[in-house]
Amino acid sequence: MSAENFDAIVIGAGQAGPALAARCSKEGLRTAVIERGHFGGTCVNVGCIPTKTLVASARAVHMANRSDEFGFAAGDIRVDMARVKARKDRIVQHSREGVAQWLRGLPHTEVIVGNASFVAPRTIEVGGRRLTAPRVFLNVGGRAMRPDLKGIDEVPTLDNVSVLDLDQVPEHLVIVGGSYIGLEFAQMMRRFGARVTVVERSAHLLPREDADVADGIRAILEAEGIHFQLAAECLSLSRQDGQIAVGALCGVDAQSVVGSHVLLAAGRQPNTDGLGLELGGVKTDQRGYIVVDDQCRSSAEGVWAVGDCNGRGAFTHTAWNDHEIVVANLFDADPRRISDRIPCYALFIDPALGRVGLSEREVRASGRPALLGKMPMQRVGRAREAGETQGFMKVLVDAENQRILGAAILGMNGDEVVHSLLDVMAADQPYTVCSRAVHIHPTVSELLPTLLQQLRPLSQST
Repeated sequence: MSAENFDAIVIGAGQAGPALAARCSKEGLRTAVIERGHFGGTCVNVGCIPTKTLVASARAVHMANRSDEFGFAAGDIRVDMARVKARKDRIVQHSREGVAQWLRGLPHTEVIVGNASFVAPRTIEVGGRRLTAPRVFLNVGGRAMRPDLKGIDEVPTLDNVSVLDLDQVPEHLVIVGGSYIGLEFAQMMRRFGARVTVVERSAHLLPREDADVADGIRAILEAEGIHFQLAAECLSLSRQDGQIAVGALCGVDAQSVVGSHVLLAAGRQPNTDGLGLELGGVKTDQRGYIVVDDQCRSSAEGVWAVGDCNGRGAFTHTAWNDHEIVVANLFDADPRRISDRIPCYALFIDPALGRVGLSEREVRASGRPALLGKMPMQRVGRAREAGETQGFMKVLVDAENQRILGAAILGMNGDEVVHSLLDVMAADQPYTVCSRAVHIHPTVSELLPTLLQQLRPLSQST
């Protein structure tokens, strides 16, 4: 079979892939974009867009149920899950079609639908065609991990994809995994009217977070009626009277959590199997992630890996930044690196958690002299006015150079407010840039200068 020559091949049309194709098109490169499923990848189809659409519906229900608190009567609130799902599907479809239209309209670009795999270095086979190019970009994403649990193949289970197809509210949803995805679905489904129990193997929620952050999140969710079973070291699944029993604790007398539905939210894995990476000379680590350097280059000459599949970030924003790093180095003589970016992410429960930089635990472990500021959201006038006083703000600063090391904002608009601190960090400026700024009243952000003006030595804080 003779090979067709391209200047660039992009495998996967998630967050980074289309942007890479657009830049190659702008550079006049003949480019092939290969996608085996829906255009837009995880974020558009089964991640950010559908889940945040559902979160918005769940918040509307929640606020309607709080009507008495705000001085009005909303009457009987009834959730029509089929209509909630239909709204989500419309928004996803619009976004998906937008990505496809963008790609199909790019000059010098051919869009190919099918499963791609390497047959030789920088040589791809798809749909009976063989393509070769000096530049190959892998943007193949990831999927839910299916944990090795006793009885998992004997009962029906949901993952982050199939749970989006529910058109009825579960009677009792048991979520296996108390991390970011699991907790967002927990609150969402509880607000729609489901009973919800979260079963987590660890003794703590969100082990990446500081204990006060994890405890604050748990308090918010428990206040809405979500139950937790932590330290579930003997997880198992079985059928019980037409429902699903989730074994959690060890011992013959340990009782199971019995629910109508089980959602598995126990981690992610890369979509690197079936790509023939070994034939392309592309190395992976023990978990299947493609090994890349600080500029997203793989072990194979002329092959880059971006997004979830490289294991260097698990977010849409890090995938986008991967694309920026690649094009900056390839086309702009700008040596940007993965290590330049400041870690940042959010947990989109309501109210949200916004996180940037180091945690308090990481700062303490580093041994560096540091300052800590912490303030409950009850101090924020805008939060009191809105009836959203759960959570707190916390920031850590290097005591010697006055640079912000990290922050956690759990509370009203925390996922937005935290960017004020992130921008100061990215500019490599002292915290006083923010602490001396005049912020608009009444906002949540106006408490950041106050927070930073109350810094105390970390060694004196508990």
